[in-house]
Amino acid sequence: MRRSLVVLSALCVALSGCTGGRTPATGSSSAQPVAPGPAPAFKLVAFDSCEQLLSSLRDAAAGVVGPWGFANGGTMWRGGGVADTNALGRSDLAGGKAAAPGAQEFSGTNNHEAGVDEPDIVKTDGKRIVTLAHGALKVVDVASRTVSGSLTLGSVDDVSGKSATNVTDLLLAGDRALVLGYDYKASIDGPPGRAPGVSGAQMTLVDLAGAPKVIGRFTIDGGLLDARQVGGTARVVVVSRPMITFPDTSKFDNDDARIAANRSAVTAAPVEAWLPKWTAVDGAGKRTEGRVDCGAVSRPTTYSATSMLTVLTFDLAGAALGGGDPVSVVADGDTVYANGPSLYVANDQRWRVMADTVRKKVATSPARPLTQVFKFDISGAGRPRFVASGEVPGWLLNQYSMSEWDGHLRIATTTSLENTTSSAVYVLRLNGGQLTEAGHVDGLGKGERIYSVRFIGTTGYVVTFRQTDPLYTLDLSNPSSPKVVGELKIPGYSAYLHPAGDGRLLGLGQDANAQGRVQGLQVSLFDVRDPAHPARLAQHQEKGGHSEAEYDPHAFLYWAPLGLLAVPMWDNQQPTVVVLKVSDTAITEAGAITHPGRYTTIRRSLIVGGTLWTLSEQGLKATDAATLAEQAWIAL
Repeated sequence: MRRSLVVLSALCVALSGCTGGRTPATGSSSAQPVAPGPAPAFKLVAFDSCEQLLSSLRDAAAGVVGPWGFANGGTMWRGGGVADTNALGRSDLAGGKAAAPGAQEFSGTNNHEAGVDEPDIVKTDGKRIVTLAHGALKVVDVASRTVSGSLTLGSVDDVSGKSATNVTDLLLAGDRALVLGYDYKASIDGPPGRAPGVSGAQMTLVDLAGAPKVIGRFTIDGGLLDARQVGGTARVVVVSRPMITFPDTSKFDNDDARIAANRSAVTAAPVEAWLPKWTAVDGAGKRTEGRVDCGAVSRPTTYSATSMLTVLTFDLAGAALGGGDPVSVVADGDTVYANGPSLYVANDQRWRVMADTVRKKVATSPARPLTQVFKFDISGAGRPRFVASGEVPGWLLNQYSMSEWDGHLRIATTTSLENTTSSAVYVLRLNGGQLTEAGHVDGLGKGERIYSVRFIGTTGYVVTFRQTDPLYTLDLSNPSSPKVVGELKIPGYSAYLHPAGDGRLLGLGQDANAQGRVQGLQVSLFDVRDPAHPARLAQHQEKGGHSEAEYDPHAFLYWAPLGLLAVPMWDNQQPTVVVLKVSDTAITEAGAITHPGRYTTIRRSLIVGGTLWTLSEQGLKATDAATLAEQAWIAL
């Protein structure tokens, strides 16, 4: 989600597994199996009462609190990790979304799964383009190529007099837009223990039927992780930290005394310190407040109680946003994946690895990297239902590391342990309230880590990298016996894989020399019709170039009807969008698009009819998709 950076300055907890960058592995490539073994299954358990919830939270948090509390600063990425980000949809690959009456065919957002929309900075329905610019929502009429509506979003901080809202992404459903962002005013008005600058996640519902107007706003403690939309229903995932006021431990001369004082603060904290508070305001200004209910909270077998994961539900066609119907798990969240009926949230459990270091205890053996997965049933329009939980060894790269097919979850992870690194793909099946292993294949890229993953039907593609790019093809048709069937080694790596139809696969990443040093942007066209013998048919290189699409696939546009590929790029020259033509066997450069301003970075590209639209913070440019002739410039 999306892919905004949110600094949760003093509340992001080292113990709770805040995501950061994965450390590149070392060693040589090898497909010899290493057997990490399956992780034990675990099951979510609901709390029976607020008293039981509070007792369990206090005990768990007191067990992991450090000499300086939970907080040591930190950074949380929305969309799941270093390269989320998280995204492409098979409907888009096959020619885009069906246009509404009176609209033209259009590309839409590059989503992971067909029918599951993801938040982004721009949306279109074929008649209008809706985007966020300079803290405002802008509506551009495609036919007249003019700004037809503008709405400044957010409230004003009573203390500073400045805008207290930061808008980041949006979803679009008919004449409604759901704008996602952060309310910094909530950090000033919020309860004791909330750190300065820490925001409340905020959702704003905007009616676009006439002049854009706000008809509902919802704010909740915590930071946005990601969101998904199916039809007119949006699911928003929020991660919050306990709001506990710790004593000044600098007066103590040893860590044991500091930890004891902090444990006293934890064991005195009320249950409200953990339960996120929410506020809803409708279009008439009516205000409603509440908290996540004790009965809506569940816990995994092992947890630190330093994070709460909450899933909210909003009907975008409603008169207002309402209370969000929250359901929560005492866990952190790093990565969100949904395929329509199911929504998964993964938690990489890094707090387990870090706990002994923070508490200055020496472990007898390294903690084993694990990822917890929580599955929700979102097939209905109402509150999500917990379905199952599971655990696999290793850590995920991003949402593309997960895929549900025929009732089975395929999940690719990298495990680094005792100076060895290897990757695996696990297949999990539903077994009561648990996700248990049906089968796995390991030993992928020994000494390397995963750089990209793509699951298409019963075939999986995994790229690992250290000095060369092994592209592994996996046969996943038998869930109990997944296997590697092919491997292709080339210089560099693909950070994003995109199906191009008829047994073709596009890879976007970096070229590299024999020592593994990156050389610049690289686009590869692979032939994967025979999974046992993948081959690269063509490549295009931009020396010294980099692209946002390498870590955020929303910036990647492939328009199959024209064989058009548009990729934003920056190097030492002016930022551009490189436009390529992709045939069955070749990649050729069609040209480049720039925006006014020496350092104006173009963020997104989309197709509406025969026009290629490109978006930067400065404006939208309309370009003929066939000739690349400029048609219009619209300042935002």
